[in-house]
Amino acid sequence: MPAILIHGVPDTHHVWDGVRRHLTRSDVETWDLPGFGADRPAGFGSTKEDYVDWLIRRLERVGEPVDLVGHDWGCILTLRVASLRPDLVRTWAGGNGPVDAGYVWHPLAKIWQDRDQGDRYMAELRPELFAQELASGFDVPLDLAREMASRVDEPMKDSVLRLYRSALTMGTEWEPGLSAVSAPSVVFWGRQDPACPIEFGRKLGDSLRSGEVIEMDCNHWTVLQRPAEVAEILEKHWSAQDAA
Repeated sequence: MPAILIHGVPDTHHVWDGVRRHLTRSDVETWDLPGFGADRPAGFGSTKEDYVDWLIRRLERVGEPVDLVGHDWGCILTLRVASLRPDLVRTWAGGNGPVDAGYVWHPLAKIWQDRDQGDRYMAELRPELFAQELASGFDVPLDLAREMASRVDEPMKDSVLRLYRSALTMGTEWEPGLSAVSAPSVVFWGRQDPACPIEFGRKLGDSLRSGEVIEMDCNHWTVLQRPAEVAEILEKHWSAQDAA
């Protein structure tokens, strides 16, 4: 069965490039979500439900349970998939994406969720300034931050706004479903994340009855700051299930 790695916002599959270089297995796939480096299907509204439905349909085509991994929004969306369709997921791993009724959206998310402020933010977004914000606020290496910012095109801007505006009460709606996640799970979380504090990683581990919550000495983008460590966490997790 393959391993499927799902990115967050404002990322594409490239956020996993560093992790993939440290993985030994050859059946790893990194998917672009619609609007994030991939075309949006006709009628696709870029809501959180649209993304979950899209993931479920694509996972169904794989034909066997997968090792599912997500970071940021990828964490949130894959958890929802694992709660709705446990038959599609052999193992789950992810982090820095809270699914919690007590979570308050970070300041930038609130801007995106406001129609006037969000539209203005995206209209005025400049890649170099955005990259510098990612580097200074989230410790993303500047070269990687510039690469990330360069991929923020008009479809991605629109998708980000639609996704966040659909998610005002995501935690309240989706947290109860975590009890239905049956796949063996591991949570990895940057301890210094200002947008998604570590307490929500710990609570997620409790909700999933996870055998392990790994607190990493880094910021939000664990997969960019500590790719070798993330790869090691994943391979240990997968190997434990192979031996079970």
